[in-house]
Amino acid sequence: MDDITALILDDHAAFRRGFARLDDARDPAEMLAIWEALALHLDIHAEAEEAILYPHLVKHGDDGEDETADAIGDHNKIRDAVAESKRHEVGSDAWWAAVGTARKENSEHLAEEEDEALPDFRRHASVELRAELGARWLTFYGEHKNGRNLRFHDKDPEAYVRDHR
Repeated sequence: MDDITALILDDHAAFRRGFARLDDARDPAEMLAIWEALALHLDIHAEAEEAILYPHLVKHGDDGEDETADAIGDHNKIRDAVAESKRHEVGSDAWWAAVGTARKENSEHLAEEEDEALPDFRRHASVELRAELGARWLTFYGEHKNGRNLRFHDKDPEAYVRDHR
């Protein structure tokens, strides 16, 4: 069975590859194709973490409440940058600025999650729970293919923590 932390790390690697592909893109059509897929994956990933991982970390981690609030805030910044990119012509300076903000916020979030939240979760979650959440993760992606039935919207970090404590 797949461990949720391994599935999350797989997504993180895909994000890094996606941004690298964007670096190599040479025309707006190619940029758009790469960015649309990457941006959607970023949005779905945030929703999946908020539905599956963070409700458990907030209750069980050494610093679960702080790590969760920080992650929700990071997701908001990434979502906002993705939304901002959609307001601009692909390849324009304003578009690249929004994409750059998404990349910066995502890179910081991945580092914090990989260095803090995921190790904290691994220390406190049983192998069985990690496998159960991994199965839920895969199901979530199948049920929400291409973002189907998901509302990509910012969440109040403190309210999220309070609601999931």
